[in-house]
Amino acid sequence: MLKYLIEKEFKQFFRNSFLPRIVIAMPFMAILIFPMVANYDVKNINLSIVDNDKSPYSSQMVRKIESSGYFRITDVSSTYNEALKSIEQNKSDVILEIPNQFETDLVREGETRVLISTNTVNGMKGSLGSAYLSAIVADFNSQIRSELMQIKKGIQVPAIEIVPMYKFNPRLIYKVFMIPAIMIMILALVCGFLPALNIVGEKESGTFEQMNVTPVSKIHFILAKLIPYWVVGFVVLTICFLAAWAFYGFLPVGSFVTLYVFTTLFVLAISGFGLVISNYANTIQQAIFMIFFFVMTFIFMSGLYTPVASMPQWAQALSTISPLKYIIMVFRLVYLKGSSVSDLFVPFFALMGFAVFFNGWAVLSYHKKN
Repeated sequence: MLKYLIEKEFKQFFRNSFLPRIVIAMPFMAILIFPMVANYDVKNINLSIVDNDKSPYSSQMVRKIESSGYFRITDVSSTYNEALKSIEQNKSDVILEIPNQFETDLVREGETRVLISTNTVNGMKGSLGSAYLSAIVADFNSQIRSELMQIKKGIQVPAIEIVPMYKFNPRLIYKVFMIPAIMIMILALVCGFLPALNIVGEKESGTFEQMNVTPVSKIHFILAKLIPYWVVGFVVLTICFLAAWAFYGFLPVGSFVTLYVFTTLFVLAISGFGLVISNYANTIQQAIFMIFFFVMTFIFMSGLYTPVASMPQWAQALSTISPLKYIIMVFRLVYLKGSSVSDLFVPFFALMGFAVFFNGWAVLSYHKKN
């Protein structure tokens, strides 16, 4: 009985010419485009310079800022008020004012001040822009002080050099951090939406009532709906792996077997959740809005964009009900650190619990009407 039900589901899937195409095309396009646009690295910050000193040191600092790659000088003003106009005209994001006697104070007094003013209408761009600029100015200050100390004393000044070592993502490439999470987002959309829309579509077409009068048990019916989309989930994930390797040369440090093991649990959980939604929805519109609401909530509470540790305490507690939180954690740890199943017991049992809970709910909430 189960064999024929699964055969029916696959025939129904391939009868719709649009679904196989979207299952193949969407992972490729998502992996190609999303990592490029979902990027928190802020670059090309427009900088307005007010150089009241016009000394060699002030020119050297400006060149250092420009060569950092984060800033582009779009305005050079003679006064601070003129620079503010460039902010109001949206030509600049940050103003750097270098005072008179900048070089003289730096050489004689060993210290001086500069003014950094930032447009924080875009809070993230403003805060990161001022942080980048402050770090560059501080680095320039340390460099000049070291040179001046050597000149005055005529000896080599001992110094402590700090060389940061970044583990697991040494070049701090944001795409490396985002690609595993994007894979999971695509997997959730495909394996969450399609089972729900499949059953609700049968309700609207009338074939669902025909299934209800057959001797098919509830468990067989649910399994027949789950297994095809389980297979589709593996196909989607494999395409994501190939696209990440082809476009970015991105391969996991850990094992593909570990990824597929956890994907098995996640697909069962999210597909079971889609079936729960379909049991309560009577139309496709209802199903779309219900699952869109819950999947979007799961995505935002998962740590995809904002680390869970940075959320308020109530949000951190709420994030425990998001299956995406655990599978994204697994993919990032396996891809970047090479973690194995023995290192991932907490997400393993969490995803297993979600799979049992949602599929059990799907079976209990499905009511046959003879």
